[in-house]
Amino acid sequence: MKLQQVREFALSLPEATEELHFEYTSFRVKGKIFATAPPNEEHLHVFVEEEHRAPLIAADPNVFEALRWGSKVVGLRVTLAHASSGTVIRLLLESWARKAPRRLAVALRQGAGQQS
Repeated sequence: MKLQQVREFALSLPEATEELHFEYTSFRVKGKIFATAPPNEEHLHVFVEEEHRAPLIAADPNVFEALRWGSKVVGLRVTLAHASSGTVIRLLLESWARKAPRRLAVALRQGAGQQS
């Protein structure tokens, strides 16, 4: 997967924006960061809970690794060239939903249910 594909999907989510975060690009909802990417565009940092991180790291540690902030694990570092687009999209959705106001997350789920 390429960063441009990540960008297109992330910005398709309700009220998502892209802003600089130091030298990184960041994807935000209502000002809250749900993913970042370093300038080299090789990785994506997604802020998801342990239940989403652990199975991916265990299954493929060459693609997924713990993202740390000091000694605390805060998400996943994803090597984009080796990650499936479906997995990256699921991670972005999970991270976005954690940061989005409840009304947005509910509206997105309801809209997805109507399209099924």
